Amino acid sequence: MRILSGILFVLLVSFQAFGQQPEQRLPVKRIILYKTGVGYFEHLGAVRGNQQISIPFTSGQLNDVLKSLTVIDLNGGQIGAITYNSSAPVDRQMGDLHLPLSEKPSLTEFLGALRGAKVEIHSGPTTLTGRLLSVERKTRTANNVTTEVDYVSLVADNGEIRTTEISPSFSFRPLEAGLPAKVDRFLDLASSSRDPDIRRMVVSTTGTGDRSIMVSYLSEVPVWKSNYRIVLNSKTPANSLLQGWAIVDNTIGQDWENVELSLVAGAPQSFVQQLAQPYYVRRPEVPLPDTASTTPQTYQSTLNTGGARATGNVSDPSGAAVVGARITVYGPNGELLGAATADAQGNYEVSGLPDGPVRIEAQAPGFSPVVINEPNLSAASLGHNIRLNVGQVSESVSVNAMAPPPPPPSAAPKFKSSVGTGRALGRGTMGGAIGAGSGGGVGGGTYRIDDARAAMQASAAGQNLGELFEYKLKQPITIHRNESALVPILQTTVACEKVSVWNPSSNLPRPQRALWLTNTSGLTLDTGSFNVIDDEAFAGEGLTNPISPGEKRLLSYALDLALTVSTKNSSEPQRVTRVVVKEGVMIQHNEIREKRVYTLRNQDTTPRTAVIEHPVRSGYQLAGAIKPAETTADWMRFRLAIEPKQTAELTVEERRPIDATYAIGSITKEQLTAFLKMQAINKPIEDSLRQIIEKRAAVNALQLQKNRLDTEQAQIFDDQQRLRENIKAMKGGTEERALVLRYTQQLNTQESRLDAIKKETAALDARIAKAEDEVNAFVVGLNFDATL
Repeated sequence: MRILSGILFVLLVSFQAFGQQPEQRLPVKRIILYKTGVGYFEHLGAVRGNQQISIPFTSGQLNDVLKSLTVIDLNGGQIGAITYNSSAPVDRQMGDLHLPLSEKPSLTEFLGALRGAKVEIHSGPTTLTGRLLSVERKTRTANNVTTEVDYVSLVADNGEIRTTEISPSFSFRPLEAGLPAKVDRFLDLASSSRDPDIRRMVVSTTGTGDRSIMVSYLSEVPVWKSNYRIVLNSKTPANSLLQGWAIVDNTIGQDWENVELSLVAGAPQSFVQQLAQPYYVRRPEVPLPDTASTTPQTYQSTLNTGGARATGNVSDPSGAAVVGARITVYGPNGELLGAATADAQGNYEVSGLPDGPVRIEAQAPGFSPVVINEPNLSAASLGHNIRLNVGQVSESVSVNAMAPPPPPPSAAPKFKSSVGTGRALGRGTMGGAIGAGSGGGVGGGTYRIDDARAAMQASAAGQNLGELFEYKLKQPITIHRNESALVPILQTTVACEKVSVWNPSSNLPRPQRALWLTNTSGLTLDTGSFNVIDDEAFAGEGLTNPISPGEKRLLSYALDLALTVSTKNSSEPQRVTRVVVKEGVMIQHNEIREKRVYTLRNQDTTPRTAVIEHPVRSGYQLAGAIKPAETTADWMRFRLAIEPKQTAELTVEERRPIDATYAIGSITKEQLTAFLKMQAINKPIEDSLRQIIEKRAAVNALQLQKNRLDTEQAQIFDDQQRLRENIKAMKGGTEERALVLRYTQQLNTQESRLDAIKKETAALDARIAKAEDEVNAFVVGLNFDATL
């Protein structure tokens, strides 16, 4: 006992002499989980003197920790070496044993790996000692039965080779020095897959006194999942409850005790790099595609939110235009709806705005800002002319536009009892943040949901983090190792409108029941699933993409069995709508008109608002007076109200412009006839084209005369060549002299005709040039712009 006490005393003195304190573990204090499958972990704790800190990890975490570890002594100390237990891969360690064995060897493979080793074999009463030569399989036949038997061959010390069968009584023992230890090591490696996968990182610190140490790193974690509940307000659907939850999994090697947890929606770039192990090239792993019987549908983000617009002129006190003034339009909850800059005349226009109340702000350097509160902006709203006064940015002028009369007051809400019906959700709590009681879940509630929503509060605060969005829990949370938790992150009211969405390409038999949700929460809603509670009962569920603050999005959750839809397409032949003649060119503006009629029948006893998605087609433009409520990259959304037991139609007319260009100086009678048949020109253009054709015909007639003279001249040249050849062939006889005289007279006559042709050709050339100039001048002088 005295000896043991002395040893402890020596150890204690040694620690004090070197200033080294015992190791301690730093608890996790802060965690941020991202959608890319990584988490930011922050440990905070106290150390004294030269103390070591221990942090446990799993092997799966080690690579991320090595490339992101940050250690800071917050009180002037220094960080020394950081060590962790490492080992080579199991297959590499097995290779170091120099035993050519697989991870699951058989007895014959094991014996083959020991070839050349000295062993002792017992087979029944027989004992053999020697070096292992081989293991082979042979066929043995007995009583007409063929079996395969394994044999082991040994070389004895005297050189004798002996063979014995591997039977149930077979056993052997390695006699070579060091071989049993290798076998034990092999078995240890084979069983290591069952050992706890824990790596321990030790951080050495040096300093004096008590200090604070912060350790942070990234680690691979399961992706946190978000889902929502939308509880429709039966009185005012525009003030419905949106409740958001996050599913968080703790799969790392330690508990999360009272940690500050933040959940970040976004996708910061992150990757896995094998820093803790040797790098091997391998092929990428491609998972098999998942299949499902039905897939929830998501809808595209809005490009054009509505048909309302804010227009007007910005001027200074003297009436001069304020060039470059910045006009910004905000929604009723402060969300940005649009912006514009005043042009050289001071005019501005912000289009694609939703109908309803907005706030218009105008600012320019050197002028006081002006704010206009417009209670009911629409496509028919008058312009908002703005006069900026010289002043400072701190001064501002607020102008209220004429507001519509307020709606009549609604009746005060009444409490409703639904004890035992199962249709009221009760007053239960979850996560310490929702409701006013505990327990009492479904069926035993005292209040309606609409009356209890005002008492609910969110358990997380949302804020922007650059391109990301963070949900930070207001209270610390505890999640033990290998446990999961459902964490409340959102509790707010949003504007919802119940609609029925029809998309012709969805291949669904009926329209889909949907919510036209406006994110008035001021928070970013992350990707996730949602379910809808309507009239205190489950109505359906679906999926949503990220929704920014102030954004409006369709969320479908069920089929609308009360609506039937049919479509009918028709088209008109191509026709010319406008003709422009200028500088000798005629441009015919053609268009193809197509019409699609959507017919909807409401079989329900309550009215329906249908949203019909009509495709946006390249080159097509709307031709009718109807305008979409909003437009996405691929769809135009039209609103259609359908009364109970009634049928309503929506007609969408589109046109596709096509231009055709003609050089009117070369128009022919056949083309003119075709234009008249197609009604592609009007009477003044027809008359002008006829004059061009007549003038062109006169030019052609003169050209024809010249062509005839050219033909006659060529014939004379050919005949003269013949006569000259004949004269050369004659020898001077009496008869030949007479022919020569005759040929000479013909040549004289032809020369006279050639002189006449030359004069006539020159005259015709002059007339043709003059006629061509007249035609060109007439063509260039034509100028028409006619709408047919």
